[in-house]
Amino acid sequence: MSSLRVPGAPDAEKGAMPLPGDALSAVDCEDRSSPATIEKSKSTWITTVEAALVEYNFETRGIQRVEEHERHDLRNLGYSQVAILWFAINLAANNITLGMLGPAVYSLGFKDASLCAVFGMMVGCLATSYTATFGPRSGNRTMIFCRYTMGWYPSKVVVVLNIIVLLGYSLIDCVVAGQVLSHVSSSNLSIVVGIVIVAIVTWFVTTFGYNVFHYYERYAWFPQVIVLCILAGVAGPKFDTTTPSSAPDARTLMGNRLSFFSLCLSAAVTYSGEAGDYLVYYPSNTPGWKVFTVTFAGLTSSFTMVYILGIGLATGMTKHADWATAYETSQGALIVEAFAPLGGFGKFCGVMIALGLISNLIPPTYSAGVDAQILGSWCERIPRALWNTVGVIIYTICAAVGRAHLSDIFTNFLALMGYWVCIWIALTLEEHLLFRSRNGGYDWSAWNKKEKLPYGYAAFTAFVVGWIGAILCMAQVWYIGPIAKTVGEDGADMGNYVGFAWAAVVYPPLRWLEIKKFGR
Repeated sequence: MSSLRVPGAPDAEKGAMPLPGDALSAVDCEDRSSPATIEKSKSTWITTVEAALVEYNFETRGIQRVEEHERHDLRNLGYSQVAILWFAINLAANNITLGMLGPAVYSLGFKDASLCAVFGMMVGCLATSYTATFGPRSGNRTMIFCRYTMGWYPSKVVVVLNIIVLLGYSLIDCVVAGQVLSHVSSSNLSIVVGIVIVAIVTWFVTTFGYNVFHYYERYAWFPQVIVLCILAGVAGPKFDTTTPSSAPDARTLMGNRLSFFSLCLSAAVTYSGEAGDYLVYYPSNTPGWKVFTVTFAGLTSSFTMVYILGIGLATGMTKHADWATAYETSQGALIVEAFAPLGGFGKFCGVMIALGLISNLIPPTYSAGVDAQILGSWCERIPRALWNTVGVIIYTICAAVGRAHLSDIFTNFLALMGYWVCIWIALTLEEHLLFRSRNGGYDWSAWNKKEKLPYGYAAFTAFVVGWIGAILCMAQVWYIGPIAKTVGEDGADMGNYVGFAWAAVVYPPLRWLEIKKFGR
């Protein structure tokens, strides 16, 4: 990546202009040397901000499609960069705390929880790996690609939901980081201060954009692997791998297994709404199957490592009172307590674990800034860097307010957000395989041409029908659907699967009618 350069940023030589087609979003592709453009630049503070960002090598590109001549040479990036990117993103303590929920909330033993977590996650990673392939193929951000299925206006609903997912994940990351840093300092450092620290670092990296983002993720995984291996070595002997799952009856146990499976699936599948964002500078002829494979490998390997660590820590609470006491303080405190036998070095490892969450914070923060530009023409005129700043402020405040309710946020928010993603994946798959493959494929240059995109009537109707199915089959603390109630005492979360299936059944005939009537 030594020659990696973000389109839209200047060359190293002072005064050099960007490549053809690289232009500030506010002035589009106009000649920046023309009097009209100069006058426009003077007339708006937004353009002034963008010009300043370009001067200091920030990425100013927002939702504009990356044209073929702007792509990077694959030899400078390679497929290993994709695998490393996803591997680095997932080696984070938030996924460790998610793994803890199997034994702690669903009363599953080590074997049951591990199998549910790993296989649930793998199903979710299939969808994320699939959407990642459209980044190089189209040069469009993932939520822009959504327009080709949902249409111009209905796609904005999906964009709003995706922004909620991105900021929600960022909130969780901040809370876990704050918990870890606070416990390392023996509560001398408040959770709020820890939240602010990681949020500021994340803001800095995402403001620079694509270039710095990829560089950071390329190397951030290495110290995390070392620290997590140390955690496995020092805490592993205390894992309880023999006690079986507990439940009043077989149906309740089955329901708990399915709910935890669904929760881990949701954690992986929600990456689908951003997966293509980080590969839009790859050549359009990049083989899709290779992108799919390396994305899947990077995701599943890192998820597996951290999930099993979290599950092991939670099982150890039954026989180690100090771990149970730490968990009552926070999930982050349990991670730090597991390092206690190492003394001061253990606290250092805890700090590294907390800082490792920045790798997981950067992608959703970056994508949320891009997605915000899709909501309207006035939103597009505001630079991505400013939207990133707004996003960081929002999730930092929310994290500070909700820092005492992390477990509830996990079990309710993640599963709920997974429903719409599964529904959207069903529609995207069918649009791609049933309609686009037979009718000339996609016109990627039409990404901002409303008259060439579907109306979205079929997709929106199927989306609503899928949601109805998900609601009937969801199992959350605050609501259990009538169908979900039929499985055991606590119900079973089947919203992902029923929502996917209902939408998949309804969409093809409706889409056929839409094409027949409107021709697009």
